[in-house]
Amino acid sequence: MTGTRHTHEPVIDVRHLVKRFGRFTAVDGLDLQVQPGSVHGFLGPNGAGKTTTIRALLGLYRATAGRIRVLGLDPARHADAVTRQLSYVPGEVTLWPNLTGQEVLDALAGLRGRRDEAAERRLTEAFALDPHRKVRTYSKGNRQKVVLVAAFAAPTDLLILDEPTSGLDPLMEVMFQQCVRDAAAAGRTILLSSHLLAEVEDVCDTVTIIKDGRLVESGRLADMRHLAASTVTARPPAEQFAAVMERLHRLGVAADSDAGVLHMSVPRTTVPAALGLLAEVEADDITCTPARLEDLFLRHYAVAAR
Repeated sequence: MTGTRHTHEPVIDVRHLVKRFGRFTAVDGLDLQVQPGSVHGFLGPNGAGKTTTIRALLGLYRATAGRIRVLGLDPARHADAVTRQLSYVPGEVTLWPNLTGQEVLDALAGLRGRRDEAAERRLTEAFALDPHRKVRTYSKGNRQKVVLVAAFAAPTDLLILDEPTSGLDPLMEVMFQQCVRDAAAAGRTILLSSHLLAEVEDVCDTVTIIKDGRLVESGRLADMRHLAASTVTARPPAEQFAAVMERLHRLGVAADSDAGVLHMSVPRTTVPAALGLLAEVEADDITCTPARLEDLFLRHYAVAAR
C-alpha cells in the first residue's frame, strides 16, 4: 500500500462542485466528503450526476466551479499523481481484446509502476478468473473481474468503484463485498457508487444521496436511519384491539390492520413507546424492522417501494 496519509482531512473533499456541459448542469453545487478508512456509498439514479462527479475526481473533467481535492491534490492539475494513488473500477469495462487477462493485469500494473503479485494471484483465484484466456473471449462479468482484481490487488489507499458489480453473478457479488470489507479493514478508503441499495447497506458505513446533481442527504448510515420509520407488526388480543389502535394513534403512530395483525410505520423516537404498549397488552408475533437504506433513498425520490 502507499504511504498512509497522516491526517484527519477527508481523502475526498468536494466543495460546491458545479459541472456544466453547455447549458446542461450535470452537477449543481455538490458537497462530498469521504473520510479516511471509510466505505462511503454514493447513491442516485441514472442521470443524478454520480459518474460526472467521479470523472471530475479522476481529473477527466474540469469543474465549472467549486473545489475538488483527492488525496490532498487537485485532480485537474495533478491527474497523474492522483490516479497513480487510487484504484478505479468503472461499470462499463473496455479492455484490450487481443491480450490475455494476465497480460491486462501486467499492463495495468506497469502503468501504475507498482504491484502486489501475491495479492493478484490470490484474488484471481477468489474471483474464479482464468487469466490465460484472451479478453475477447470473456463475458462482461469476466471483464469486470479483471479490473476488480487489478483494483483490489493494487497497493493504493483509495478505491473509487462506479457500479463495480455490473455483470457479476450473485456468488461473485458476495466475493466483491468481502474484498471491500478486507480493504476497509486494511485501512483503505472506498467510494462505492451503486444502484444496488442492499449492496451499499451491507458494506457502507457512510452514505451520500444525490438528486439532479444536488446533495439531498449525507452522513453515517446509522445516524440517518432516524429519517425513515421502522416497520412494526403485532397481533394484540382481540378484546383490546380497538383500545390499542387508539393508544397508538395518540402516540402519533399510523396503524393498519389485516386479519387481526397490526402493521405500523413507527418513527425511530417512538419505537420504544410503541413496543412497550404492545408488550403491556401481551401482543403476539411482535416484529420490528429498522428503516433500511432503501427507505431513505425512496423518501427522496417519491417512488413507491414494490
